[in-house]
Amino acid sequence: MVFSSILFLFRFLPIMLVLYFVSPKKLRNLILFIGSLIFYAWGEPVYVVLMLFSTVVDYTHGMLVEKFKNQNKDTKAKLVVASSMIINLALLCVFKYADFVVININNIFDLNIKLLNLPLPIGISFYTFQTMSYTVDVYRGQAKAQKNIITFGSYVALFPQLIAGPIVQYKTVAKQLNERHESFDRFSYGIERFVTGLGKKVLFANNIGMLFDMISAMSVTELPVLTAWLGALAFTFQIYFDFSGYSDMAIGLGHMFGFKFLENFEHPYESRSITEFWRRWHISLGTWFREYVYIPLGGNRSGKFKQIRNIIIVWALTGIWHGASWNFLVWGLYFCVFLMLEKLFLLKWLERMPKCVGHIYTMFLVIISWVIFAFDNMQMGLNYIRAMFGGYGAGFYDEKSLYLLLTNIVIIVILIIASTSIPKKLANAFIAKLEAGNKQVLLAVVKNVFLVAVFLLAMAYLVNSTYNPFLYFRF
Repeated sequence: MVFSSILFLFRFLPIMLVLYFVSPKKLRNLILFIGSLIFYAWGEPVYVVLMLFSTVVDYTHGMLVEKFKNQNKDTKAKLVVASSMIINLALLCVFKYADFVVININNIFDLNIKLLNLPLPIGISFYTFQTMSYTVDVYRGQAKAQKNIITFGSYVALFPQLIAGPIVQYKTVAKQLNERHESFDRFSYGIERFVTGLGKKVLFANNIGMLFDMISAMSVTELPVLTAWLGALAFTFQIYFDFSGYSDMAIGLGHMFGFKFLENFEHPYESRSITEFWRRWHISLGTWFREYVYIPLGGNRSGKFKQIRNIIIVWALTGIWHGASWNFLVWGLYFCVFLMLEKLFLLKWLERMPKCVGHIYTMFLVIISWVIFAFDNMQMGLNYIRAMFGGYGAGFYDEKSLYLLLTNIVIIVILIIASTSIPKKLANAFIAKLEAGNKQVLLAVVKNVFLVAVFLLAMAYLVNSTYNPFLYFRF
């Protein structure tokens, strides 16, 4: 699939940018819409019809919701919102979860129902959530219905964040869709964020991902404790730099086209509790579930019992949103347990402890969670966790463990530092020092040399590699 290679983006983007900026402002949404459909169709031509269907359905539903709200026909407006959600969830369930349900029915009742074997449309988990939130926002009066279907279509199909987020709520970009200001400064910042994300993905995620691939392919019963933990740590860094790298690229691309998307990550591995971790990790998904599931269910307003019920529902859905597999549900409920414990008493206890205690506690639980997440086969994941604690008697380390540690220690140290706010603080201090000394030219040279170096290194790695998937493409 073409989307598996970042190189496709580099072939597509220059053409898109030229067409966009030579076009009159009133035609730019049309260029974005058509270009985004071509981008999507290149990987999955058949499912462009699905995206167009979703666009027409939610455009129509948004218009109807606003019409009935203006006529004070609240019941009809609610029915239209419900209709939008049912249609979008039906699309998601059929393409993403139908075979999962059939497999489990076959296993439970010893049946042989034929699977649909439908390929998962790329980005369906993201754009269905976006379009559902649109009709809800119109109903709540937080956004006006979009009258121009081309403008609405450009929101649904917007290629910079179409494949793997962040989930862009319509109300956050409604004004930008109708009127946005492209500028040289914004474009320059977009390039900076894009190259930063590219470096995270190609130079960090891809390289440490090879270590996890190597270790996860070994016989789990023969894994020493050190090797198993090295593999878990490798995946912990891989998924962060892979997904935050894509988010940076998407935010950067958005700025190039005049959009300002909200941040999706805020150094989550600096967290000192699971509650804090989920305020910093995949912010757009957490925000979506809070605004459209947790709060409508009652949030924390109806007593402890209902609050716990609401948390369980939200985290079961958060888990299964990531994929049609039991490990994702378990992963979501795993976090649910610790979030509930923190709400009940653990968070107050952690706040009284030294900061390092909260950080060690959080990262220990997060690393275990990524092992659950990494293996679609639950038994394989549980076996791997068992190996991490010496459950197979393979010892604490062996020669291969030491070899893997020594050959990867430099990149691991780099990744530990890079996953914190330290590089950003150092960069800001350096920039402030040069600006205070009126050395803007030197600052521009240093910044551009750094970005060019990252870009060239990333391209060198890409040219020598034929497979560069983003982990979140499958969701």
